Amino acid sequence: MRYKFITIEGNIGAGKTTLANMLAKHFSSKLILEEFADNPFLPLFYKSPQQYAFPLELFFMAERYKQLKDMLQSQDLFSDVIISDYLFIKSLLFAKINLPEEEYSLYQKLFDIINPQLVQPELLIYLNAPVTQLQQNIKKRNRSYEQSIPDAYLLNVHDMYMQYIKQHPIRTLMVDTTKMDFLRNPDDFNKLVKALDEEYEPGINYLKL
Repeated sequence: MRYKFITIEGNIGAGKTTLANMLAKHFSSKLILEEFADNPFLPLFYKSPQQYAFPLELFFMAERYKQLKDMLQSQDLFSDVIISDYLFIKSLLFAKINLPEEEYSLYQKLFDIINPQLVQPELLIYLNAPVTQLQQNIKKRNRSYEQSIPDAYLLNVHDMYMQYIKQHPIRTLMVDTTKMDFLRNPDDFNKLVKALDEEYEPGINYLKL
């Protein structure tokens, strides 16, 4: 495969972890999965967002940084393939949505200190899914604290990701998940695997259907 460090991103319920596991198994690669279940503030945040947003986002940023730093330092990026189901910048993107201006300003200062210390992925696979599909997936995986996420919040997350991707020259492979089902359709998964051998320019590139 052409790329040694691939990150999969998308909205809540887009299927990031599922695809990351499938790719890691296919390529016998190292796998970095977000340990969201270890965040004690997550259930509390969904009940009282204003009260728990700041500790929630600080915990996520610290855990993501430690996980990525430890994994990437222990691997040889020239020989090992690494698949991750999150991009570190998501810490800043979600903080932008969830925090008031003063808290976000402080959060951004902390982020700017630690972000340059991390190796950035060579390719971002973005799973683009409509809100109706996201809500179906959220209900299907049945995490109790996620069941009342409003459509408006998912739309805000989508808009924030799109704004970031369009404004930064990160090499992105955009995947329309309404037309592809990697889990149930082997042909779709094989098409993606084949696409990972292609050279992409920085910016948005669309997976050919």
